[in-house]
Order: sequence, then structure tokens, then C-alpha cells
Amino acid sequence: MSIREVPPEQLAELFHHYHHALASDFETERTGSADWEHVPKHEKVLLVAAAKLALEDLAANEQDVSRRFFAKPGHAEWGC
Repeated sequence: MSIREVPPEQLAELFHHYHHALASDFETERTGSADWEHVPKHEKVLLVAAAKLALEDLAANEQDVSRRFFAKPGHAEWGC
């Protein structure tokens, strides 16, 4: 699955789940509900917006990496 195929809502929900699950391991107080359905709407909107921006950054970086290894059409150097 490509970064471009990940829905921001899915990433936000997973991030919320793991953030809540790991809070005690890092001696951080858990705030809010662990259940995504009980997270306040304004907080969900914020998490989804942050996830969308993160996915766009990751997709841009993914493109930059692939462009480093391939010449533009008609610009490849052939031969030794």
C-alpha cells in the first residue's frame, strides 16, 4: 500500500489508539477516551487534519526519493 492510499481518518484513528495505549509506558497521564467513537468531534477534526498533512509530507518525500534514481525521459546517459 502506498502512502497515497492511506485514508487520513484511518491514520488519525490508529495514532489515537497507539498514543493512548503507550501513554502508561512513558509515564504520561491518559487523557480522553481510548474509544475513537467517544473522542470529541473537534479533536477528531484536528487529528484528521494533522494526519492529512503528515501523509502529504510523506507522499512528497516518497516522490523525491524515486526521482533521485531515475532520469527524466530523454535525459538518460547510455553507454560506458
